[in-house]
Amino acid sequence: MNNFNKYLVIFLLLFWSKASAQGDETMTNYGAAFDEIEDVSANWKILGELKEGSFLTTQLSGKITEVCQAKGCWIKVVLDNGSEVFVKFKDYGFFVPKNAAGSAVVMQGDLSFEELSVDVQKHYAKDKGASDGEMEKILKPKRTLKFIADGVAISTKP
Repeated sequence: MNNFNKYLVIFLLLFWSKASAQGDETMTNYGAAFDEIEDVSANWKILGELKEGSFLTTQLSGKITEVCQAKGCWIKVVLDNGSEVFVKFKDYGFFVPKNAAGSAVVMQGDLSFEELSVDVQKHYAKDKGASDGEMEKILKPKRTLKFIADGVAISTKP
């Protein structure tokens, strides 16, 4: 093999490995499939438009911080602005992997405010594996952002 062919093979291998590395991040869909809007990361700005007792149908993206360790039936997501959103899945229709914490996520569904009772907070704390001591610290209802997702897309590369 002459030198030109050796360099060509090396170049093609490097090019192929670079192209493969860029494609390492893939999104896995759970629930209903959806087309991601162009700048979903900026949608956190709509939180100011959300009125008490109403909901907005939208897409949000962020990073998963917690996952239900019982079934994968809920997640907590931190948006780019630092807001935390509690996410459940429409009609209990799908679950996500229990090891998804730390992954990027894009979600489509309905956003609203919700007041969580002490009992509900303790239930979710138990689902995530909280200790008895942690659950005893839950003493009052908590107002939170709730998202009922029709579908989510989770990155396989955090």
